[in-house]
Amino acid sequence: MDQDSHCTAERELLEAVNRITTFSTTSPTDEEQNQPKAEISCQVRKENPEKDDLQDSRASLSPNSSMTTKELQEYWRNEKRQCRQVKLLFEIPSTRIVEHHLSKYVMYKIIILQTGSFDSNKSVIERRYSDFEKLHRNLLEEFSEEMEDVTFPKKTLTGNFTEEIINERKLAFKDYLRLLYSMKYIRRSKKFIDFLTRPELQEAYGCLRGGQYTKALEILLEVIGLQERLTRGNPASVVPTLCAIVVCHKDLENAASAFEYGEKALSRLRVHTSHRYYMPLLETMITLAYELGKDFLSLQEKLEEWKAKKDPVRVFTLKELAVREYVQ
Repeated sequence: MDQDSHCTAERELLEAVNRITTFSTTSPTDEEQNQPKAEISCQVRKENPEKDDLQDSRASLSPNSSMTTKELQEYWRNEKRQCRQVKLLFEIPSTRIVEHHLSKYVMYKIIILQTGSFDSNKSVIERRYSDFEKLHRNLLEEFSEEMEDVTFPKKTLTGNFTEEIINERKLAFKDYLRLLYSMKYIRRSKKFIDFLTRPELQEAYGCLRGGQYTKALEILLEVIGLQERLTRGNPASVVPTLCAIVVCHKDLENAASAFEYGEKALSRLRVHTSHRYYMPLLETMITLAYELGKDFLSLQEKLEEWKAKKDPVRVFTLKELAVREYVQ
């Protein structure tokens, strides 16, 4: 290829990159248009803008005519990695009316999945109007300024069970959850996370305390994925759930599965060795490793190191800690 042809190829690639970049930032899909603007963003600016500016100048090149074809391709790969859809998507596809003794209410089915990719591990929960109402009150107490312009569907004196009202609330609650999730401090708040996970966790731990390990495990495995997505900035927060899964597998004599989830829990406690679950988890992992014929000496060394740093105090077993979670 002669020099003119090479330059022409580079210009054509540059034009293609510019067209794609322009299209990706100005032509959102129908799904994106329906989401709050804050939900879709480019992950170029993090918490420290000055540090990010320095990293950006090193990590990615700006597209210009002096770049080679290889450099342009690498530039576009970096742009695609940095610019992506964010987090979770909320849908409320259906409802059901529940009549229990003298009460009657509507349960809203909420599907939560990750945006930007096919999510085979979607989470499905159900909440009623009063659950949403309680969440709204709690958030107003802590985030009065952020919640100033957030509207909440009002309760009506009559017609709460008509198809028209139920459909209106389905749409309103979907938009409400998306809007809350688009606000960083709210989506990271314990009150918001509890709204999405606490009822299921309470049921699971109730089954665990009652010795219904199979049922408890089923619920815990459903909720752990959602918990992990909601608490990515705080990996240690899912340790109690992971340890409860370890306890269930261990009591069901699934030692290999118990060890697998124990490793996941330990990985989240690397820099949190003062966590109340750390030593009981190490003790359980040593027992499981010995049973499975795995190396337990490194775990034993960590345990002895931890004991040497701490004053001797009574420590609960992993199961004793688990059964104490979510006790009213």
